[in-house]
Amino acid sequence: MDDRYSRHTRFSKIGRSGQEKIRKKHVVLIGAGALGTSCAEMLVRAGIGTLTIVDRDYVEWSNLQRQQLYTEADAENQMPKSVAAKTRLSDINRDVVIHERLEETNAATIEEQIKGADLIIDATDNFETRMLINDAAQKWRIPWIYGACTGSHGLTYTIVPGETPCLACLLGKIPSGGDTCDTTGIISPAVQMVTAHQVSEAFKILVEDFGALRKKVVYFDLWHNQHTLLKVERLKNPHCLSCGPEASYPYLDERLSSKSAVLCGRDTVQIRPLPGVSIDRNRLESKLSQLTSKIRSNEYLLQVEIEDTRMVIFKDNRVLIHGTKDLNKAKALYNRYITG
Repeated sequence: MDDRYSRHTRFSKIGRSGQEKIRKKHVVLIGAGALGTSCAEMLVRAGIGTLTIVDRDYVEWSNLQRQQLYTEADAENQMPKSVAAKTRLSDINRDVVIHERLEETNAATIEEQIKGADLIIDATDNFETRMLINDAAQKWRIPWIYGACTGSHGLTYTIVPGETPCLACLLGKIPSGGDTCDTTGIISPAVQMVTAHQVSEAFKILVEDFGALRKKVVYFDLWHNQHTLLKVERLKNPHCLSCGPEASYPYLDERLSSKSAVLCGRDTVQIRPLPGVSIDRNRLESKLSQLTSKIRSNEYLLQVEIEDTRMVIFKDNRVLIHGTKDLNKAKALYNRYITG
């Protein structure tokens, strides 16, 4: 073990005491796409004690260009990302405790997902989830690291409750529109640049060197050779409902959570059933097999192709309807084939 982490312990800012702290810490990683897989691999190779990986999706062919833990077999078998990531990471370092959670991060699930965390790393693709993470981190006083990238540019920011402005201070409200990987593409070096910043900041938090944290937003564009640090201290809002003295954590209100939503940049709608509603996948598969032969399933999900759409039903009862951005059409298909 001493030899395994010797390059860490020889780095004076970590040393033996810092490495021992890393081995006792718990990081929750929300999202197992490009940013998530890169952060996860660095943390596992560094000997993090416990890593929880939360992701709601499965591996597709377009992921393989930049999501470094996955293989062609994962895409062919439509393996859930959290499960495939854990399998690969366990081969890299068997001493790390890895929890995979195949589920959505929402107001009803996030408290359980981040329980016991020393740090949360954002590897998501939408601001609704980020604002949710922000409120949860503020409420339970857990540092978190925001990251995003599209095309050749990216940005990252470290948020420490009680010290730095939070994401709600910076944004005010959830932004609408904007570029995504699906609309503008992405090059993998942009991913690695963001995660290099995220994991460097993570190490500082894990070894408890809080004075070394960067208090600025990092923005870069690799293609145009730009790199900028943005001062944000003055943006801290004393009336912020997420981090102010009278915080109410509005994004943790389950009544405001979307039950259906167009996934960021994708021709896909996700529908989450109301509490208490469950889907019998075996019965559903039997029913749909009478309508189409294009059905595939594994222990994690059921997929059916019908009416020029592809529906994927997960064990937690979430349904992804691919091939449309129209919420009304998606709900009609859901009612017709899933609950009808």
